[in-house]
Parts: sequence; structure tokens; C-alpha cells
Amino acid sequence: MPVKIGKLKSWLSKAGFVKRPGKGSHTVWKHPAYPGVEVTLSGKDGDDAQGYQIKQVRNAIKRTGEE
Repeated sequence: MPVKIGKLKSWLSKAGFVKRPGKGSHTVWKHPAYPGVEVTLSGKDGDDAQGYQIKQVRNAIKRTGEE
């Protein structure tokens, strides 16, 4: 079963990222303690996440040490 965009957002939220709205279905996630770490996700919560999106989220969480 593919990972959904909503699940990626949940992972980011639990790791301490905060979201700000982007254009359309895009959301930008930033970590307050790590200004250089930012993730932009596109898609609605129920959409299947693409492989690059999953990798991008995992890498961002690793960079913060919040695994």
C-alpha cells in the first residue's frame, strides 16, 4: 500500500516541522531549530506520495536528528 501525502505531513509534524501554506496544493514545511531544512510537498492528503517526496521527507527528518 503506497504512502499517502497525509502520512508524510504527519511524520513532519511529529518531527517538529511547522507548515505554512504555499500555492494551490503545495505546503512548505520548515523546522524552527534548523533554518536550512525545508520541505515542499504537493498534493492532497489522500494522494499517493511519489518516491522522491518520501525520500525528501526522510532526509529532512534525518538532518534534524528527530528520527
